[in-house]
Amino acid sequence: MKITRFFCLLAIAVCMAACGNDVPEVVQTSYQTMTVSKSDITVPLKYSATLRGTSDVTIMPQVSGQLMQVCIKEGQQVKKGDVLFVIDSRNAQLELEAAEANLFAAQASESSARLEYESNKNLYEKGIVSKYLLDNSENDYKRAQATVAQAKASADRARVNLGYCTITSPVSGVIGSVPVYAGDQVSSSTFLTMVSGNANMYAEFSVSESVLDMSVGAEEIDKSLGAFPDVMFLMKNGAEYSLKGRVTSVTGVVDRSTGSISCKATFPNPEGILYSGIQGSVLIPIEEKDVMVVPQNAVVRLQDKSLVYKVGADSCAHSVIVTTVEMGSERDLVVTSGLEVGDVIVTEGANNVQEGQKVIF
Repeated sequence: MKITRFFCLLAIAVCMAACGNDVPEVVQTSYQTMTVSKSDITVPLKYSATLRGTSDVTIMPQVSGQLMQVCIKEGQQVKKGDVLFVIDSRNAQLELEAAEANLFAAQASESSARLEYESNKNLYEKGIVSKYLLDNSENDYKRAQATVAQAKASADRARVNLGYCTITSPVSGVIGSVPVYAGDQVSSSTFLTMVSGNANMYAEFSVSESVLDMSVGAEEIDKSLGAFPDVMFLMKNGAEYSLKGRVTSVTGVVDRSTGSISCKATFPNPEGILYSGIQGSVLIPIEEKDVMVVPQNAVVRLQDKSLVYKVGADSCAHSVIVTTVEMGSERDLVVTSGLEVGDVIVTEGANNVQEGQKVIF
């Protein structure tokens, strides 16, 4: 029993001795740092955009009748002048024939009135007929001329209406949806399809009023468009369109609710890759001179403040409040205030730095 008690006391003593020597050592953590400098950079400003053909045309009939033929299908490429739809032309043909017959009759009446007038004019010069009879014959001739003009206009109108029965494409492009079928009754309010003239495409987007100086006037804005850099179009899936475009127009009206200005960038589309209605983003590369750029992981967000840990001469980190601007990159920010050239700041691991902590780098 005494031996057992001795070993228990010995074990307790050993444990106490071990606990007394278990003092944690202070471990200093190393961090990545950088020295702040200024440089010239390209900032890609990104704006949501929707594509539209530069000559999107809604196709609607100009005469009523039964649709006899649908000559195209959705998504088909067509050229200017290609036949799209054919409407029953029998009534239009009959109207044209009737109008031409009326024109022929009016021309015959005009010819008779002209002969009557010329005959009375000769007789009047010889003193055989009165001035009253001459004037009446002249008026009859003028009425006959007017009737011919009206009949000619009616025949031309009937001819135009007959031409409307064959609907052709006004532009080269791609066919949109076709919600009608052969046999449908159509009228001037019937939507047949849309032809998107997609040789060139508009990317419609809005920019902040602060990006464009609207105080310089419309002429100066037009001139400034020529100095704009080439822009890029980014698809929804992140793919970049291979051809670059140009900002070609800016509206002269600022949206009251958003303070934004509508713009259009024109992109060439020789292979027909782009379609009306595609959504994506326009990237405008803006050159910024002599700016301070820091990685995003160097900036610690604390409520409404942005902090950067600056390493002093004593190798201790102290937080400073900075003002930053997004530059369209997921990695970097532009610092506009709070830092000076030559400052050393913590980058990787800044979220783990404590105020006044000694930094190994």
